[in-house]
Amino acid sequence: MSRFLLLVFLLNLASIHSYSEVGGPDNPATDGRRGTRIINTAVPFLLIAPDARSGAMGDAGVAVSPDANAIHWNPSKLAFVEKQTSVAVSYTPWLQKLVPDINLAYASAFHRLDERNTIGGSLRYFSLGQIQLVDAQGTDEGTYSPNEFAIDGAFARKFGENFSLGSAIRFVYSNLANGQFSGSQQTKPGTALAADVSAFYKNETQLLGKDALVSAGVNISNIGNKMSYVEGNENKLFLPTNMKVGGAAKFFLDDFNEFTFTVDINKLLVPSPPIYDGDKVISGRDPSDISVPAGIFGSFADAPGGVREEFQEINYSAGAEYLFNKQFAVRAGYFYENPNKGDRRYFTAGAGLKYNVFNLDFAYLLANQQQSPLANTLRFSLVFNFDK
Repeated sequence: MSRFLLLVFLLNLASIHSYSEVGGPDNPATDGRRGTRIINTAVPFLLIAPDARSGAMGDAGVAVSPDANAIHWNPSKLAFVEKQTSVAVSYTPWLQKLVPDINLAYASAFHRLDERNTIGGSLRYFSLGQIQLVDAQGTDEGTYSPNEFAIDGAFARKFGENFSLGSAIRFVYSNLANGQFSGSQQTKPGTALAADVSAFYKNETQLLGKDALVSAGVNISNIGNKMSYVEGNENKLFLPTNMKVGGAAKFFLDDFNEFTFTVDINKLLVPSPPIYDGDKVISGRDPSDISVPAGIFGSFADAPGGVREEFQEINYSAGAEYLFNKQFAVRAGYFYENPNKGDRRYFTAGAGLKYNVFNLDFAYLLANQQQSPLANTLRFSLVFNFDK
């Protein structure tokens, strides 16, 4: 593989994980060759939290109150939106410690058709900046700007006053290689069709002597075909099919003060990496031999390390939001990923301001300055809300 393709692969991998190479027979992170036990997929940019509100709450959002960014977190929440129409735009400079021109842009919108049905759509664009192209001999062939994008359409319907179901259809395009040759095979853009299925429940009650709104949600996202970047290549990559489950509790202290606490858990529904001896699989299964349905259902019990490794593949997000007079918000959160599965561990903080028809939010990611390429990541979101 050319140096260009290798660099693009590393940048794409780093868009989700901070990673390091380890080895040794006594280290549970080794896969039998040299490398961590990280689960690698195509287009990991689909898992990046796009908006500043949930980004400030530890990347938790499957069960918090809905807004125009609900398509990413849980499409079924759209059935409970309060406004008639809303449009949101978000921007995130990404991995600025590694490369100065990688960024994620996200735009989303919804429209409530009636009291039970809501439609929505979104566009996610991930730019990997400019890459210097060279051939096998190191000759300069100019620059190229690899990029990826996804276009979504979503629908949500309310069943009764407390429950809703939703789904989204997604087209994914990943252009990383600019038609270069990898060995004797020509590279091509990767494309895929994917779907999300989700559910949401909420109920007004009393907790700790206060009026409260409790909610729960689940979203299985990016269920779709495998992706390849090389013509005729049978070793295709799984999409980052992900199951997100979470709960939230909002406390109404009085007419001016509200507190929300939320927790999410995530698990990739793709095969765990097997253990190799050279190129031979000695434990687990070769992902190239596994279909998408088998990969999803088998992902709960396929880790070579058994139950312990399966639990290591679960990520945890927790966050809190204080809202004053429904106009000013302060947020904080924490995200945890097992060191053997990527080692993303960071705090988040942020704030939001509502004025007239728009909300302005920002988020800041606090991580280890020396070890994490995600340190000091900023997110910005602007939401416009409209009623009839």
